[in-house]
Amino acid sequence: MGRIENSVLANKIAALKKSKRAIILAHYYTAGEVQAVADFVGDSLALSQKAATVDADIILFAGVRFMAETAKVLSPDKKVLLPVVEAGCSLADSCDAGELARVKAENPDHLVVAYVNTSVEVKALTDICCTSSNALDIVRGLPAEQKILFIPDRNLGSYINKCTGRNMKLWDGACLVHEEFSVEEIVKLKEAHPQAKVVVHPECKAEVVELADYAGSTAGILAYCKNSEAEEFIVTTESGILYEMERTLPHKKFYPVPHKGCEGCISCLDMKKVTLENIYETLLNETPEVVIDEDVRAKAEGAIVRMLAL
Repeated sequence: MGRIENSVLANKIAALKKSKRAIILAHYYTAGEVQAVADFVGDSLALSQKAATVDADIILFAGVRFMAETAKVLSPDKKVLLPVVEAGCSLADSCDAGELARVKAENPDHLVVAYVNTSVEVKALTDICCTSSNALDIVRGLPAEQKILFIPDRNLGSYINKCTGRNMKLWDGACLVHEEFSVEEIVKLKEAHPQAKVVVHPECKAEVVELADYAGSTAGILAYCKNSEAEEFIVTTESGILYEMERTLPHKKFYPVPHKGCEGCISCLDMKKVTLENIYETLLNETPEVVIDEDVRAKAEGAIVRMLAL
């Protein structure tokens, strides 16, 4: 889509937001033009916090399904819209609520800590949620003798085990996007740009995280790049973050890690399903709307609220 068409749609979206008292929350992994029309852009923790306090009648979530569900859980009195209902998450899909209920029954002495990248039904079976921004603090804050079942990301769970000395029981799930990052491609970029710092999301495999100068959440990566004296960075997370990096740090250089053996950034196709066109149509028609069973919502709320309280 050309710049003129984007500008026209952005103006129409702005008018709809004003007339309907709507606000757009967007994740850093969405396309740049989507982030540009959002009222607030953030990682999962920041978006959860914002959803709990936003002053609006309508929340349009530019992201994937579990994020919109979280917004509805925290703002049940507001209409929550999701432009693309089929925008899912491979990590969330790796943990089925029925299977989790079975594993919980087999491990009644385990506290369930769930990464926020899970369905609302899974959150309803969870004791406390976490994000990559606060997972270490939450796990460190639990009694040392407490057994923990960490779901659903085995990579993030392994990272937490290593950092804390815990031996949490890990669910066998992963983000298919972050699984794509390879040691070989990072080494190639490091050879080409020896002064560059390597920043990595802990959803990546352990051997990739080992190469990091900094490992952390999306927001943490952004803060590290901002505060570091380094001028060049090898970016080992979803490519949507580049929009915010280049917007806020235009004097620095960022090198996204490509697919192994291929050119092109590693992207979450589900995040990129959100466009200005479907944002406009969704706001105009106020559909698709996120609807959650109240019993499930209330149970999930407890796990999220316990996270936010920390």
